[in-house]
Amino acid sequence: MKGQSFFILGLIFALIIAVLAVINNDPVQFNYVFGSQKWPLILIILTTAVFGGVVAASLSFVKIVQLRGQVKQKNKRIAELEEEIKQHKPVEPVVEEEPNQPATRTERAHL
Repeated sequence: MKGQSFFILGLIFALIIAVLAVINNDPVQFNYVFGSQKWPLILIILTTAVFGGVVAASLSFVKIVQLRGQVKQKNKRIAELEEEIKQHKPVEPVVEEEPNQPATRTERAHL
């Protein structure tokens, strides 16, 4: 369900960008570090959207790799602890004795 939600949101976002790009197709002055040029606004909108998607995907990929490493470490530690548990002998439960009480009549009859 979560994947479908993200897919639908992505489609809606793409549709909004497409509508904005078609409506705003006039050439505009684009200034960058080494100069400036007139480009159609559609190219600027699409380029920035693609660049934003690439940056977001890259950051997500880095986080996913970090989390996978953590999961691998945790699974290794769990395996070590499970092996340590298997090597230990079971401990006998401690049963507390009741304090000495006078024997009842039936108990005295059996003695």
